[in-house]
Amino acid sequence: MRYRRNDIVEHALVVLDAYGLADLSMRRLAGELGLQPSALYHHVANKQALLALVADEILRRGARPRPEGPWADQVAAIARELRDAMLAYRDGAELVATVHAFGLGAAAPAVDLAAAYDDAGLPAELVPVAVSTVLHFVFGDAIQEQTHLQASSVGAIADQPREGSDFELGLALILDGIRVQAGETVR
Repeated sequence: MRYRRNDIVEHALVVLDAYGLADLSMRRLAGELGLQPSALYHHVANKQALLALVADEILRRGARPRPEGPWADQVAAIARELRDAMLAYRDGAELVATVHAFGLGAAAPAVDLAAAYDDAGLPAELVPVAVSTVLHFVFGDAIQEQTHLQASSVGAIADQPREGSDFELGLALILDGIRVQAGETVR
């Protein structure tokens, strides 16, 4: 069978969900596809490029229509979308956060957040900090939730899955802080 790049990424998502990020290797992926590992390099330059493609696909699949209206509603929608997209796949949060941190991909949420802040009139010097603050919060929250679920599922911890999440409250605190820092300039 002849594979295209999309097929490789699709199957990499299956491997990620089944085995986790630590076991998503070019060798494992090639074996699952019935290929020699060298055959994958016709589609992706290296493992980092593969991980970037997988992270971007996770984000693409999690995309939802954005609300019109106040900047805070837009930022909250972007944050929720990002969190839900990452939580949809085993180790999705770790993968997307790592790819983003290394500058390999997963840039869409940062671009979307910056646009929402710019449209609101947030002072230019606050935009990069506001973007990274929301991203770090969402990445950290999702990684913590996935880690807890995985540790609980294999018996590493005795905790049961958590009843609720403080994600919305934490996000509201961040948005309130941005409002305070921006003063009256934000619309």
